[in-house]
Amino acid sequence: MDTIFALASAVGKAGVSVVRVSGPSAWDACSRLCGDVPAPRRSALRKLTDGAGQVLDEALVLTFEAGKSFTGEQVVEFHLHGSIAILRAVLRELAAMEGVRQAEPGEFTRRALEHDRLDLTQVEALADLIEAETESQRTQAMTIFAGALGQKVEIWREELIFAASLLEVTIDFADEEVPVDVSDDVRSALIEVKGELERELAGVDAAERIRSGFEVAIIGRPNVGKSTLLNALAGRDAAITSEHAGTTRDVIEVRMEIAGLPVTLLDTAGLREAADPVEKIGIQRARDRAELADLRVFLLEADETLDVFPREGDIVRRSKGDLSGDAQAISAATGQGIEALISEIGATLSERVQSSGLATRERHRIAFQEGADALKTALELLDFGPERYDIAAEEVRVAIRRLEALIGRVDVENLLDKIFSSFCLGK
Repeated sequence: MDTIFALASAVGKAGVSVVRVSGPSAWDACSRLCGDVPAPRRSALRKLTDGAGQVLDEALVLTFEAGKSFTGEQVVEFHLHGSIAILRAVLRELAAMEGVRQAEPGEFTRRALEHDRLDLTQVEALADLIEAETESQRTQAMTIFAGALGQKVEIWREELIFAASLLEVTIDFADEEVPVDVSDDVRSALIEVKGELERELAGVDAAERIRSGFEVAIIGRPNVGKSTLLNALAGRDAAITSEHAGTTRDVIEVRMEIAGLPVTLLDTAGLREAADPVEKIGIQRARDRAELADLRVFLLEADETLDVFPREGDIVRRSKGDLSGDAQAISAATGQGIEALISEIGATLSERVQSSGLATRERHRIAFQEGADALKTALELLDFGPERYDIAAEEVRVAIRRLEALIGRVDVENLLDKIFSSFCLGK
């Protein structure tokens, strides 16, 4: 296996730049640059030199033994002064060494998976952790990266292996002194795991929303104050405001954090009968996005109605409270009621994620659903007695394989290139 290297910190000038090297020749590369290999897991100050003996930099060097590093291989980290020239020189020296090459995107993490340092759910969580923008996303990703989902899957897998073994003993040794009717023990194990899978399935949508974010659409008639409200919520002029009706022609999106959750606010075209063909397109887009949004904020003037009706959980507010004198209305111009609206949006979305589980991706949902379906079939087969135990055992094995694929033990090679392509070179 090649030894790989890459910049593990941000590209460009910095106080410190970190170059990571991993593989069987990592310590040889360290020795060639430093003159020796510092003691593992202890920082050491070393002068790095090129093949001609010219000093490239004075750096902190960290080494990690195989089996005790992130990748599971020998690893060296060079903490360099963050000069582009220094970095270029060190990378050039590494690239010139035999058996050492630049890493591909996500290759360090892929090696961690291959050496059983991480399971596949932890790999996905690491990508999410790097991308996390809000506290809820950080907390969710950190929980899964710590192994919470993989540990649950392992417990379920052991329960199912136990159930399958009971069925197979009955099948293989029916004429010997073994329990003939194991259905109660098997049924208990299958019901327990199936229930756990179904609880996780119920929380997938909420967990996925934490990971990818909610969409909140502001809808109403033209000139009701939607764009002004968007700007007030965003704290900046994200949308053009005008007294002329139909100013907003397309959906304007603003990404922000509310109650620790990632939220995309949508300012939509005013809903009305329009003659202008471009405005008609904008209005149709507004209707489409409003239909798909997780939450809609209806902004209305007094006694006004729309042909789009609030769903359960949507928020309705009267607009232009500064002009109407209505203390219950909001005014984006003066700030009246804005904080209360933000609090209500946050409370509504927070309530929706209370049921979130550990499964955060469509891949997880499919694995859990297929596993639960297989266990449901196995439970039905148990009712027919020992003559169907062989088929029931196969259904249990199907559920086991689905869980093993979830954590990356089997049948995931087609997923790996896609997953690791989202990582940077140094990860």
